[in-house]
Amino acid sequence: MITNISCLRKTTAVAIAGFVAVSTLIAACSKDNKNPVSQETEVKLQNYSQTPVLLKKLAGFENLELFSLFSSEDKFPESPNFVFGGSADGSGTIKNPQGGFIMMVNNEDNYSVSRISLDKNFKPVKGEYTLDSDGGQWRLCSGTMATQEENGFGPLYLSVGESAVEAQTHRINPLATGKQTNTATGGLGHWSGENAVPLNKNAYQGKTVIILGEDADDVSGGQVVLYVANTVGDLDNGTQYMLKRTDGNQKETDMKVGSSYDVEFVKIENHKTITGAQIQALVDPLKAIKFGRVEDLDYRKGSAENSRELYFNVTGQAATGVNADKSRTTYGRTYKLSLNATDPTKGKLECILDGDDDNGPAKDFQNPDNICVTTNYVYIQEDSNTYGGETHDAYIYQYNIATKELKKVVEIDHRRDEPNSRFKANSDKGNWEYGSLVDISDVIGIPNTFSLAIQPHSWRDAAFKGKDGGAKRAQEDQGSQIVLIKGLPK
Repeated sequence: MITNISCLRKTTAVAIAGFVAVSTLIAACSKDNKNPVSQETEVKLQNYSQTPVLLKKLAGFENLELFSLFSSEDKFPESPNFVFGGSADGSGTIKNPQGGFIMMVNNEDNYSVSRISLDKNFKPVKGEYTLDSDGGQWRLCSGTMATQEENGFGPLYLSVGESAVEAQTHRINPLATGKQTNTATGGLGHWSGENAVPLNKNAYQGKTVIILGEDADDVSGGQVVLYVANTVGDLDNGTQYMLKRTDGNQKETDMKVGSSYDVEFVKIENHKTITGAQIQALVDPLKAIKFGRVEDLDYRKGSAENSRELYFNVTGQAATGVNADKSRTTYGRTYKLSLNATDPTKGKLECILDGDDDNGPAKDFQNPDNICVTTNYVYIQEDSNTYGGETHDAYIYQYNIATKELKKVVEIDHRRDEPNSRFKANSDKGNWEYGSLVDISDVIGIPNTFSLAIQPHSWRDAAFKGKDGGAKRAQEDQGSQIVLIKGLPK
């Protein structure tokens, strides 16, 4: 399963530029606002969905509060014919200038994006597909909500195409109703992408700096990609780069936990006018690092300096074929990338967690995928590649940045013990996965509150089929769920 990523028309940017006060969320995780969380809120956290929360709290996190917000089997009062798609992945939430809230959600295997309207209490009241499978074109994995407050431009939802070398990033206006078309942008290139994450506006003032991950396991491997434009909000005229070690070593597993490596981003010439296949052909000439499927990325919150500290997951790939030499991770890794204070093309790279180390803190890793970074923690979500021999269902881990301690927070609940369960979960471990974990505290005014997408892949129903309106994925019949977690430390 491939999950945790973006693009825009100039007319869209102009139309939405005036909404400068909208709070921010980022795909893999929203940003921490420097302003204190307002204590005045009408939001009521409760189970608005008929679907039970498909999560189990683990030891040490028993005080978390879990709520089922909406799922594919719910009916929305203002759009009774809308059916929320399956494989919920990337998401982002903003306040609606007209009142209430808007949540954008990628439905990965539907190749679609849902736009969910919530009232002032945060009750879901309306759903629509702002991008259907014909417009989405590719699987849509993680997503990022850019806003004026956090990124200096927007609101703009970035949704990244994947599982195709020529896939692109969509840029979508979250304030527009109805179907949107022609949303793919050439400015961010052609990648089998995972996420496209704009940095905080103060990381490099006056610039647009975006980090992308490429979820690829072919000969050229997955890349970490940088986009830099000298104008805030410019997604069309910047320059794109690939990450390489300064010594030219392309082998991922030559990097070890506890060591730091000098890295730089090397320019991709004419990235807008060449194909994805041509970009992949540049990996060896440019000596880019060949990772085993770069998944989601996010940056640390709390200050401009923090926002130049990025974390990303490499989910890994089986030790066969191009990885028979184990040059890439198998069970997954988490990396820390520290960018230079004045030049985003230079930095230091460190592997902080290695799932292939049987004696290390991440020895239980089953392919980390989505990621959410706050001021003090990195939250790492699993999506097992089901090589066989999985020992648990998908965990979310908490990594303490200061102490380096790794804890297990929650596990997906397959509800296998329910007789005649509609979720149709089999006995195999790890075959459900998470989508985005997003900090929505500052948007809804309730501290330490996150939204989480869950993909129960065996939950299928004819009633879910073909509801996005596009012909490309008319037979897709998976269900999925969005839950809220209250009390998760930031």
